[in-house]
Amino acid sequence: MPVSATKTLRVAVLADSDTRWKWGALTANRIAPEDSDIRLDGYLLRGRATPTARQLEEVGVQADALHEVTAVQFLRAMREEPYDVLVLALVGGGVQAMLHGLGRVWGDGPAGRPKRPVVVTGYVGVVYEKLADGLLLRHGADLVLANSRQDADRFRAVYEGVGADAGSVTEVALPFLGGAAHTGEGERDPYTVVFAAQPSVPESRKDRTYLLNRLIEHARRHPEREVLLKLRSKPGEHTTHIEELPYQKLVQRFDPPSNFRLVYGHMGEVLDRTDLLVTISSTAALESLHRRIPTVVLTDLGVREALGNHHFVGSGCLASWDQLDAGHRPVPDEEWVSRQGVATDGSYATAFDAARARVAELLDRPGGLPPLAPYYTPVTAPGYLPGLLARHHLGPDGTPLPGAPAADKEPGPVRQIVRRAARGAYRHGVQRVAPVVRRMGEL
Repeated sequence: MPVSATKTLRVAVLADSDTRWKWGALTANRIAPEDSDIRLDGYLLRGRATPTARQLEEVGVQADALHEVTAVQFLRAMREEPYDVLVLALVGGGVQAMLHGLGRVWGDGPAGRPKRPVVVTGYVGVVYEKLADGLLLRHGADLVLANSRQDADRFRAVYEGVGADAGSVTEVALPFLGGAAHTGEGERDPYTVVFAAQPSVPESRKDRTYLLNRLIEHARRHPEREVLLKLRSKPGEHTTHIEELPYQKLVQRFDPPSNFRLVYGHMGEVLDRTDLLVTISSTAALESLHRRIPTVVLTDLGVREALGNHHFVGSGCLASWDQLDAGHRPVPDEEWVSRQGVATDGSYATAFDAARARVAELLDRPGGLPPLAPYYTPVTAPGYLPGLLARHHLGPDGTPLPGAPAADKEPGPVRQIVRRAARGAYRHGVQRVAPVVRRMGEL
């Protein structure tokens, strides 16, 4: 049946962190066929990065229902609930495990469903590492979204290079771009410099302390400016990546001036008052460029694949703190910006048209959709796939392993308390114990 103005489109999003929930939920709304009324159900995969209530509130995306689930519980829900679209907002291994588990759930036989949802996946931001690995783990979804023309070209080349079907690759843009364009200096008082921190880049205490010191020194050099350190999470919280050395703790060793502050909150709201955005390689740089805010990708620690700032070679945004302190202001290369899906030319409004049309086409396909067909199978990757599935308590054929956590009911108050305590202990180990052990090993 064609999607009509009165049809309610049932959409599910499975996410494993706050940033992926944001990407998945916003993507679901962007790619829904026009004139459809969306019911959005969110599923948060239980793990080390399951978002807290504060993180969910900061993301600002509302769902009609929200559940914390294990992989097996999610697969059971997909067997029972008749969704139209499913967005897998997970790391590559999680996507691959769900594709195989869903293939089993929606397969032929008495337990299978006669019709399955359109399955969509993609990346939260810049793809600067593990290109082939991450892409092949996502192969098998109906749509693999590429956030730019450059990514779409690279994705197709990888799939075609291994003999996999590349028809799922669909060019879009990051779903959270938006906001008013920057109109130039002098519009705000005080002039505001924002450093967008990242949880895992750079990793070492030395490098993170260096960046923090340069940011504080910039505030001292320019007392007329407001200098903000934009943080992703509070101590004890985890986001997409583990943060062993939070800036909140490192800053306690400094005596910053009064015009230096730590800030949290929605990145778009912070950009509303930003005159200069500085980062190592955060996706915030693309949000900033979209709004034509002067944007700097730092070279102080080198231009290296490990930092991700190599992605910005050719952007015109690479610069050091010495150059910024001396008054340098970058001018982005328009051709580079265009290839990154930043859409400063006003084309953002149509960036999701192809994906929207593709979803509508698949929803209207007579007889439903064919079975999911990932590139990785027990035949193509017999030494790799079983381990990926086992991490999510699934066997090589996608069925739950014996003893897999699959309670039908939500855990009681005692189990919830124990779970929160265990999660807190893990985070304490990552942020307190692990750095100490590492330093002891270097003695």
